[in-house]
Amino acid sequence: MTTPRATRRAETTQESRRLLITAAAELFAERGYRSTTFEDIAARSGVSRGSIPWHFGNKEGLLAAVVEQVVADLRTGADAPASVDEALRGLVAFTRSPSTGLFITLIAEALEPGSALHKWYADMHAALRDRVRSWVERVGLPDGVGAEELSTVLLGAVMGVHQQWRVAPDAVDLERAYAALGALLRAVGI
Repeated sequence: MTTPRATRRAETTQESRRLLITAAAELFAERGYRSTTFEDIAARSGVSRGSIPWHFGNKEGLLAAVVEQVVADLRTGADAPASVDEALRGLVAFTRSPSTGLFITLIAEALEPGSALHKWYADMHAALRDRVRSWVERVGLPDGVGAEELSTVLLGAVMGVHQQWRVAPDAVDLERAYAALGALLRAVGI
């Protein structure tokens, strides 16, 4: 039988874990994985530094938990949009989310030889491609254009535009860039 005290402890443990994952995701997006310390995460989350290895084992375990949460959120995201315009509005909203900041910040570290981030970054991309593919499968595709390939191209365009915007936000207008992408998709019959 579960006691009220055990139930409270379990709830506190889950809340601490959630706070640590949220703080780590924010800090990894802001500073990068390598530059973020347990002390930074503890200060941001309000949870003791000693709780991090207790919950996750090490920093790599915490990264795995962050990425697993982001991938789970992507896989259980909103319903597929009904039109290209609705899909592009969703992409604009997504590019402003903390998750996209995390993807962009971690790419440089993920590309380094032997990086602990490589596998998890590939998993995030796979989840994003799956989500975009679920959108494009609902629209009629021109001959010779497969949903898988179009998903890869769209994700590349979205991530590339977002990366440019993060580097030079005054020089890149996200809404206009995605409106142009929408116009191109409509011009080819998507």
